[in-house]
Amino acid sequence: MRLEKCWFCSSTVYPGHGIQFVRNDAKIFRFCRSKCHKNFKMKRNPRKVKWTKAYRRLHGKDMTQDSTFEFERKRNRPERYDRNLAENTLKAIKKIDKIRSDRASDHIKNRLKTGKVQRQKEARKQLEQGIHLVKAPLALAQDSSLRLPKIKVNVSQAQTEENQPMEE
Repeated sequence: MRLEKCWFCSSTVYPGHGIQFVRNDAKIFRFCRSKCHKNFKMKRNPRKVKWTKAYRRLHGKDMTQDSTFEFERKRNRPERYDRNLAENTLKAIKKIDKIRSDRASDHIKNRLKTGKVQRQKEARKQLEQGIHLVKAPLALAQDSSLRLPKIKVNVSQAQTEENQPMEE
């Protein structure tokens, strides 16, 4: 059973599913569903469509380089059947899938760390600006550690044509 990849979204196309498009130069394009086929006919670039694997990899949302991807590559050279080799391969596939899922979860955690730090900074800033909503005004007046430091700014107004009242 041969599992193909969708040309547009890179998802798996199982036998008997999807659409095949053969161009005049005999290049075969396989699509998993009509959504991908229609986007291809509209000449859309998969790297610019947000739900495709190409977009996610290009923008750092999915892992791009990992040694476990080496096992997924298509190999066209036939191998002689060996029962022990097939058994060991099936065992290795389970281990590789676990390693890949662990690495993918680590990748997602690392991606989300930067957003978490940024959200904390924004929350701290918002809290500082709206501390009067959280604490009562009397408590702020009594405890000096809750107050923000007051900054004095000297503003000088020079009498210019812009600042003078308008005459009609």
